[in-house]
Amino acid sequence: ELIAIAVAHTTGCPYCIELHVKQAKNKEATKEELSEAVMVATALKAGSALAHGVNALNAYDKNEDDELYRAAYFNRLKEFSQLNGDVFKAFIAFDQQAMKAGELSVKEKELIAIAVAHTTGCPYCIDIHTKGAKKAKATKEEVAEAIMVATALKAGSALAHGVNALIAFDESN
Repeated sequence: ELIAIAVAHTTGCPYCIELHVKQAKNKEATKEELSEAVMVATALKAGSALAHGVNALNAYDKNEDDELYRAAYFNRLKEFSQLNGDVFKAFIAFDQQAMKAGELSVKEKELIAIAVAHTTGCPYCIDIHTKGAKKAKATKEEVAEAIMVATALKAGSALAHGVNALIAFDESN
């Protein structure tokens, strides 16, 4: 349920947030655990934007390579520390703090991060956090389960919001 809560915050689906918070509370999840899951989602959603910033740097520099994802591109991330140092350092500090063990273990946070990374579609984040989860002793089955929760929530969010589209369609002339 904590993975579902993090993914629901990433998709921004209020229906999913309400449903999964209630279910987590019924399973005795604490408000502190919920808060940590939300902070991991926040770090990953922002981290995805930053990670994909390497593609912006490539586009700006007119990199003629037509491959959008290459692990080596991630090395350009440090350029943001030179271009926007204080903000970059503040984000890195937040990201590191969000991923530290607290009420949730590092393993639990890494599994949440994998689910959110699949929701944002960030290949850099998927790579980093899958390796982090493995280092934290997560099994391949736990990783797969986190991905399936993300898949279900992303699809569920689209379906839930589909009702709004149908209502808008019916209300239009």
